[in-house]
Amino acid sequence: MYITCLDLEGVLVPEIWIAFSKESGIPELCRTTRDEPDYDKLMNWRLGILREHKLGLKEIQETIAKIDPMEGAKEFLDELRTLSQVIIISDTFTQFAAPLMKKLGLPTIFCNSLEVAPDGEITGFKMRCEKSKLTTVKALQSIGFETIAGGDSFNDLGMIQASKYGFLFRSTEQIKKDYPQLPAFEEYSELMKFLKECLAK
Repeated sequence: MYITCLDLEGVLVPEIWIAFSKESGIPELCRTTRDEPDYDKLMNWRLGILREHKLGLKEIQETIAKIDPMEGAKEFLDELRTLSQVIIISDTFTQFAAPLMKKLGLPTIFCNSLEVAPDGEITGFKMRCEKSKLTTVKALQSIGFETIAGGDSFNDLGMIQASKYGFLFRSTEQIKKDYPQLPAFEEYSELMKFLKECLAK
């Protein structure tokens, strides 16, 4: 039995931090896991910038409310969920993801949580487990599932490489160059064709 594990940002919805960077006018916040492999380092750096500019959860959530899934993403996900169990495994946070899940038809998502002060300042973050994407895929495999996994960033590579079938979707040229063995797709239609072939095996 297969479970398909998908990254969220860059695969089904636009990058939240890039959207917030544009909305807030802080270009440094454009940096994502496509650029920085060390997620703890990236998040601590982001929190420092938020503190410096006195921005908190409320401001980020206001931006998220304006974000819609990528064109074709919900239809792709709806079709995939008729063919396979699907779990979105993301390094984002429940406080960010909840409104986006409603727009995607409430798929299952495993993600992390923010630590937020009463005044709305984001004081820290709590990861669900170490190397959460890879750990989750291995846990699913340990209870009898074969996994198919895909994403676009450095932090997706562990779960992609550990799965029976893995792929990149709308990834960077550098990641595609560094991992030429991984099938890489740009459109949902070609990805769906690939997934149907995998699920038929």
